[in-house]
Amino acid sequence: MKVVLFDGLGALPHFNPDIEAAGAPESVMRWRRGLEESDAVLIASPEYGHSLRGALKNAIDWAIGSGELEGKVVAITAAVPALERGRRGLQALRETLGAVRATIVGGEPIVAGPELDRHAAELVAALVAAARARSGVASGL
Repeated sequence: MKVVLFDGLGALPHFNPDIEAAGAPESVMRWRRGLEESDAVLIASPEYGHSLRGALKNAIDWAIGSGELEGKVVAITAAVPALERGRRGLQALRETLGAVRATIVGGEPIVAGPELDRHAAELVAALVAAARARSGVASGL
């Protein structure tokens, strides 16, 4: 298993079909290549204003029409200070990923604290298992 961190969401321009028609910028192409080369995606994003972050929604918008996220296995979570936080943002993310028929793994917030590493490891293991099952590769880490 290889983990690749994509840190370029902030460099993506606001989604605009006119920009798309003229040719996607390099930042968008880098995002799309990263998605295309991935068997699965993990999104851990905080909730903002009872929804998902605007930069994340924008990034997903750039991949809706081009198809790199279509049917992809995607684990979603949010590190939160208390269990009752983050659920609205995760629901908004789940709904947005529905536009690309993503297979969602997880979807619950993870409380920042002594159990964070264990819960995060369990989510990653579930993501790997789902990606392997989807591709027909035998299970096991």
